[in-house]
Amino acid sequence: MKHVYLDSAASTRIDDEVIDYMDECNRFYGNPSCPHGFGQHSKRIIEQARDVISDTLNAKPNEIVFTSGGTEANNLAIKGVACANKKPNAHIITTVIEHDSVILPCRYLETQGFKVTYLPVDSQGMLDMDSIISAINDSTMLISVVHANNEIGSIQRLAEIGAIAKEKGICFHTDAVQAFPCLDIDVNALNVDLLSISSHKFHAAKGCGALYFRDGIVLEPLFHGGGQEFGLRSGTENVTAIAGMGLAAQITVEDRHIDTQHIRCLREMLIDGLICNIPDITFNSPSENALDSIVNVSFKGVSGTELVSLLSREGIYVTSGAACSSSTAKPSRTLTAIGLDEATAMSAIRFSIGKYNSTRDIMQVLNVLPMLVENLRKFNY
Repeated sequence: MKHVYLDSAASTRIDDEVIDYMDECNRFYGNPSCPHGFGQHSKRIIEQARDVISDTLNAKPNEIVFTSGGTEANNLAIKGVACANKKPNAHIITTVIEHDSVILPCRYLETQGFKVTYLPVDSQGMLDMDSIISAINDSTMLISVVHANNEIGSIQRLAEIGAIAKEKGICFHTDAVQAFPCLDIDVNALNVDLLSISSHKFHAAKGCGALYFRDGIVLEPLFHGGGQEFGLRSGTENVTAIAGMGLAAQITVEDRHIDTQHIRCLREMLIDGLICNIPDITFNSPSENALDSIVNVSFKGVSGTELVSLLSREGIYVTSGAACSSSTAKPSRTLTAIGLDEATAMSAIRFSIGKYNSTRDIMQVLNVLPMLVENLRKFNY
């Protein structure tokens, strides 16, 4: 049985070229903080990756700090700004459709005396500019808005939001973990001060990420130690994973246009096939201003988790929500935020297409899925 992996929004297959490069770099096991030649070779590997990452974002190398992934990058951005600039009634603005690694740090900061506004979105998952302007007050110190949502793929108008924040002198952060593999990103054009990415979303290893922090932004470290990564991320660097992340970022940017066209064709094929072969479905991903890679769809009268399980038995791998929360028996926060009732939200599954998928993969899904949905509906009714 051929396996079909349609869960790239959760994690991607590591590129063969990246694996080879990581294997090569793994032979240089010297500690990059050591002054001897072996350690300094490891240090050069890190700095080469830093140069590549900064180039992909139109940033400077000293504005990139490596982390263990997107979660740590988001926490460092939000808690780092908050704790370094705390003042009475300090206020943070974010949205209801952020990843948990943004929502939960904000909730934690509320226990520490910070005020947080969680802005709603419309049925397309989009934030209204007027709501941001209305939420800002004299104590607002940080705005954090996801670049592209990980469940439905909606892409926020970051440049406009960033312009508002810049005019008001407010620090602006974005979680670009899902966006980086698909969208050209220029931190200056987007007016962002902080931006998070994670390597396993663009065909590198898990356990590595990066935070862009604009020169002049003051952050309080999450933990303290040897002072690596400009004193913002103490701990011996994961040289091999960082090296792989740098190469993967370079490949991603070089191939982005071709990969996007390929993924878009597969998306259209999947959507057309679902419409033609399965009645009573609702597409939750916007048709415009959304990532081509994500198709979130609800199947009336079907449990999304049951459907995911049955598809897995057929060798087709998808999820019923974000990877970090798809096992919970409650409706997705994002899907309820865009106005879906509980039954529709609970019947949703997310297909996330990657560059290694093929038309054969989509055909296999369309050959299997209609019968599974029909059988589940018969059983449930």
